[in-house]
Amino acid sequence: MTKAISKATAPSTNRTSTVAYDVSEQLRTPQEMAAYLDAWLEEAPEDAAGIARALGDIARAKE
Repeated sequence: MTKAISKATAPSTNRTSTVAYDVSEQLRTPQEMAAYLDAWLEEAPEDAAGIARALGDIARAKE
């Protein structure tokens, strides 16, 4: 026996807002920056675009 599933749902009145996440705000010390770059180099050494993005994150963190 199968249950009938109601397709009618009440419209949601709750709205979720999102905020852009910028990792550079979390990189506070030279050790954190080095660990972040090391993680990129270890996880995806062939991803030149990702490594360049990580270097950009570190540069923004130093501003």
